[in-house]
Amino acid sequence: MTRLTTCIASPSSARLPRVATALLVALGTTASAAAWSDEPAFMSGAWGAAACAAWNQDPILTQDLVKSGWIRNDKGRGFKVLQVYRSDCGKTPTAELRIALKDGKAECVYGGPVETQALDKGADYVMHATTERWKQMGAGEYGAMKAMMLGRLSFSGPYGEAMGNMGPFGNFLLLAGKVPGSAVCP
Repeated sequence: MTRLTTCIASPSSARLPRVATALLVALGTTASAAAWSDEPAFMSGAWGAAACAAWNQDPILTQDLVKSGWIRNDKGRGFKVLQVYRSDCGKTPTAELRIALKDGKAECVYGGPVETQALDKGADYVMHATTERWKQMGAGEYGAMKAMMLGRLSFSGPYGEAMGNMGPFGNFLLLAGKVPGSAVCP
């Protein structure tokens, strides 16, 4: 171990045993790929900020959620909260979007790390699925109804309201495919 440490300190690859060199290259490649990726971790706070921007570019989300009245169920706070996470990366939400009525549209006014600790179950949503399922939904392989009925997507929140907004809800799920994110758990 002393020799390996000494060799790392003076990086002459000729002095490193071949196995150690291969190990260091493998570890360095894996670490640098994660560290240097331009993409934030999928469903991280940084991903949430990008998802917020993508939300505001989607006319189904920004317009249809006003037409249906979904955005008005904010319990007097001025916004609704959507929290999401990848269930294979933990059991708590890792990204949050806040949606508010702004200039006649259902706009995302905050996207980032989870900040809202006390959700209102009559207005707010928490959604989770495995990374694989999020990617499938994001690719449009199946919609919101199938995802919920087959248990591929779990959510808590106002069930009736969600059922009445399956079209826009499906567009929300497509954000998982539109907003890039790395496979690293947040």
